[in-house]
Amino acid sequence: MSKVFDLWNEVGGAFGPSGREDAVREAIAAIAGEYIDDVTTDALGNLICRKKGSGKKVLFAAHMDSIGVVATYIDEKGFIRFSQVGGLFKGDLINIMVRFANGTRGVISYEEKTPFKDLTLDNLFIDIGAKDRADAEQQVQVGDFAVFEAPRFEQNGVLCGPYLDNRIGCVTLLRAMEQIGETDNDLYFVFTAQEEVGLRGAGAAAFAVQPDVAIAVDVTDTGDLPERKTPMAVDMGKGPTVKVMDRSVICTPAVCAALEQAAADCGVATQREILQFGGTDTAALQKARAGVQAGAVSIPTRYIHSPSEMCAVSDVEDAAKMLARFAVSFGA
Repeated sequence: MSKVFDLWNEVGGAFGPSGREDAVREAIAAIAGEYIDDVTTDALGNLICRKKGSGKKVLFAAHMDSIGVVATYIDEKGFIRFSQVGGLFKGDLINIMVRFANGTRGVISYEEKTPFKDLTLDNLFIDIGAKDRADAEQQVQVGDFAVFEAPRFEQNGVLCGPYLDNRIGCVTLLRAMEQIGETDNDLYFVFTAQEEVGLRGAGAAAFAVQPDVAIAVDVTDTGDLPERKTPMAVDMGKGPTVKVMDRSVICTPAVCAALEQAAADCGVATQREILQFGGTDTAALQKARAGVQAGAVSIPTRYIHSPSEMCAVSDVEDAAKMLARFAVSFGA
C-alpha cells in the first residue's frame, strides 16, 4: 500500500463529524509534529500547525470534519430517528452502516410503505438491533453523532472508502509538510473544524493568522462518469485541480497563476476547476478581516458525500508536490 493510503487509513479512521473533531485533531497533530515548530488549537477546535519564518504568511487549510448524522428521537421499539450533519443524499444512505462515538453500530433503513421516490430523511431510521427504547437508550442517546462505517482500500492506484472528503485534503497537507525545504516564509497548516456545516473554522483561523495568501485544500467533483448530468472538465487521475471559482468564491487570479506556476516548476500537470455546485473553505478564508488573496487546490473525487468516495493516489501526491513548491516560492 502507498504512504498516502497509510496516512488516510489513520486519519480517515478517526471519529470526527462536524463539531466532534477531537480524535482527528489528535491523529493529525501526532503526525505533523515532526515537521513543524509549534501546534495550537483555537476555541473552535481548529488545529494550527506553524513552521516559523520571517517572510510572507502563507496559510494552507484542509477541513478535518466529516458529514454525519445526529440522533433526534428514539421510538418505543428502539428505532432511532436522525437529522443530518452536513449535506446528505438519501440515495447514499439506504442499508448502509453507521457508527456512533462509543462504537455502537447500526444500519440505516426506511419506511417501506412510502414509495422510494417520495422518501425524505424523515422516512429513514437507524436500527441498532435494540429490543425497545430502554435497550436502545443504553447504547445511544438523543444528541449522539454517528458517521459512515465502511472499509477503506487501495486498488490499482485508486483509494476508495468514506471521508476522502476531506481527510484526503489533510493527508495532502501532511505529505506537503514532509517535502518543504528551507524557506523564509511563515507557514501555517490549518486543519479546520466545522466546514461541512458552514465553513465555520476557516474564517476564525484566517482572522487570527492574518495571512498574506490562503490556499484551501479539498476534494472536487469530476466530470468523467457515464452520462453525467452536468459537464465538468475534471477527470480523476489527470492531476490536482486549481480552482477558478465555485458557488461561493471567485479565486484570486494571481494566486491561481502562482499555483499553476508552482505545479509547472515541479513537473505536475493540473486541471482547472469550476465547481457549479457547492463550495469550500476558500470562501471563508478570502473574506477574513479586510480580505485575503485566496486560492484552492482540489483532489478530483467521485461519489462525494457517499460512504464510497474514490480518488487517485497520484493526484494526492502531485497536489502535495505543488503545494510544497508554492510554500517556498510565494513572494520569492
